[in-house]
Amino acid sequence: LRLAAVGGEKGLPEGFAFARKQVGDGVRLMNVYGPTETTVTNTVYEVNGTAAHEEAVSVPIGRPIANTQLYILDERQQLLPVGVGGELHIGTDSIARGYLNRPEQTAEKFIPHPFSDEPGARLYKTGDVARFLSDGNVEFLGRVDHQVKVRGFRIELGEIEAVLTSHDSVREVVVIAREDTLGDKRVVAYVVPEHELRVSELRNFVLERLPDHMCPSAFVMLEAFPLTSNGKVNRRALPAPEHAPNQQSENFVAPRTPVEDLLAGIWADVLSLRQVSIHDDFFELGGHSLLATQLMSRMREAFSLEIPLRQLFESSTIAELAQHIEAARKTETQLHAPAMVAVSRDGVLPLSFAQQRLWFMDQLEPGSTRFNVSAAIRLNG
Repeated sequence: LRLAAVGGEKGLPEGFAFARKQVGDGVRLMNVYGPTETTVTNTVYEVNGTAAHEEAVSVPIGRPIANTQLYILDERQQLLPVGVGGELHIGTDSIARGYLNRPEQTAEKFIPHPFSDEPGARLYKTGDVARFLSDGNVEFLGRVDHQVKVRGFRIELGEIEAVLTSHDSVREVVVIAREDTLGDKRVVAYVVPEHELRVSELRNFVLERLPDHMCPSAFVMLEAFPLTSNGKVNRRALPAPEHAPNQQSENFVAPRTPVEDLLAGIWADVLSLRQVSIHDDFFELGGHSLLATQLMSRMREAFSLEIPLRQLFESSTIAELAQHIEAARKTETQLHAPAMVAVSRDGVLPLSFAQQRLWFMDQLEPGSTRFNVSAAIRLNG
């Protein structure tokens, strides 16, 4: 054996370190990259000794081979600087003609070459996110379709995977965005640990390194990932968090009082879980501000109490919240939710909180169009 070339998935340092031990120091070990549409191999990175690269989280895919050019572009097909991730485009003599009997898909993926004077020159849009490193090598970061928008934040799932992979007790990890409930998209991390690992430890590890909105709302521990017939991770077969094995709450404690029992039922329903421990944190279970609003509405209806949203942030477990509710019900100054009654429409009505905010902003910046939303719609018929 003189040469071993590896491709098809993101190259991780520990994987290449293992491969080096198997093939020995006398064999050339390479990380190669290239889609079928540009005839399989377009870049090569030779791993010398260890697979570490000081600028890269994963093993780089290297530099282009002869007669091949790489361009990392933004959504407007503008070149991006070194270190900034964008979609990888390939120009090569071995580019395919297109997709058989699929002219729309061909036009979408095989685009005119914006940086070539040669008539008919084309680039292939790979759908892969990559970045140039300062030494000229390219690092593969993930897929364009793995960039998701969750509750207004654009999240790069590969960045979360990279952080989790750096944990000493994590062997493999896949992070996806699930929408098991219509309109409620959440980030879920699937982890194959080296040994027993607590979810709370992983969550704190991520929060120390990434913004709060990038922390997965659920962590699922698996013994192994489901694979497709060609050995890649079958993302569609990954179980929903509430149906995954070993996803019972750590140190589960059942409700002890009628108030806790009623709260547990509401929480489980809102969070789409089978059961909730009274010491589970609402936000660690995947709760967020939108779900918190639903939860408070359900609690007001169940207990006939006006419970401020702030209370959930201060008492984010069932046990703590139940104590607050029971104390409020015993006092004479308890806040009952006001009845909804119709009012006269003859006079001027008070503004809603959202309207008050917009009115205030208009007084602050008269004539501003900052809150205007523009759109063009073609109507037929």
